Amino acid sequence: MTTVRHLEIAAAAEPPAEGTRRLIDGQERVYYDGYWIKTYPVPADSLDAKKRLIEALTRRLFNHTEYGLNIPGHRLAEARAAYAAEQDPGKSRVKAAMLAGALFNRATDIFRKLVELQAEGIEVGCDDALMRECGQYLMEAMELGRFVLHRSGEEGIDELWGEPFRAFSIPVEDFYEGRYIKIGQTLRDIDRIAAAMIDTIGQVPLFAGVAGPIRDLAAAAKVKTETLRTDPEIFDIWSSLVTAGERLANFTPGPPTGTPSRCPPPAGSPVHSVSDGLHLLRAGRDLVFYITRARTPMPKSTREYIERCQTYLAIGSVPFAPAPLPA
Repeated sequence: MTTVRHLEIAAAAEPPAEGTRRLIDGQERVYYDGYWIKTYPVPADSLDAKKRLIEALTRRLFNHTEYGLNIPGHRLAEARAAYAAEQDPGKSRVKAAMLAGALFNRATDIFRKLVELQAEGIEVGCDDALMRECGQYLMEAMELGRFVLHRSGEEGIDELWGEPFRAFSIPVEDFYEGRYIKIGQTLRDIDRIAAAMIDTIGQVPLFAGVAGPIRDLAAAAKVKTETLRTDPEIFDIWSSLVTAGERLANFTPGPPTGTPSRCPPPAGSPVHSVSDGLHLLRAGRDLVFYITRARTPMPKSTREYIERCQTYLAIGSVPFAPAPLPA
């Protein structure tokens, strides 16, 4: 399995410009956010390529968001009416998310038909009425994305909801370049989460040996983040990530070697809850998996997780966290 290359910049050296491309060990990589990210060939900028991309992005959306949003496009009018009539704030949020799903599917339906028309030799221009309608649906769905939660119940991933519209409205090559930027930000946040876990949970004597499993998870997650599912190496890469996550989740706390098993903490030090520490480890593992699979940062969830880790180190327990959505 390859490793993601994080550029270490000497004090007097200038980092490469963002977007710099280099051939490293026979593989083209692009530089963003301090990382050399693996690149892939860009499809031709055609209606068919955009259709395939939008379909893939729409499937990806529903794979990462809360359940029940994959409303068929032909039910768009029903979804819109249900949202407009709802008075309860909680139900209104869910119905807004369902409307967004219907809008995405309707836009995909239209785009699919446009590609079929083009295949029959019928010219479809950018100012075609159906093209405009498709763009309007994608734009409306993107605006409703703020109501959608991640499947875990964590924050919504607004970036995912904007991607189909971006794929529709800009050249395919520009869309792919934007994805590399997001991947760089995701790699950065994986490292931030891992560092926070080591600097907080890893400082508690009972968790003294946890740094290695955390680093293994972060390394595997970064490789997976930059790798497409169609890559020949995905079998080794995904299995490495899963097993690294399992090792971290199954970590057994214990006193450092040579330390008495019942050695009391120094006077004035907090007594750290073992169960809370284990809960934090597993929550960190889950968060790394969420952003790795989405290949998109989750800044609110990352910030709140790091704050919980810092609180655990300071007082020995973890503040209450909202329960996840039902699986």
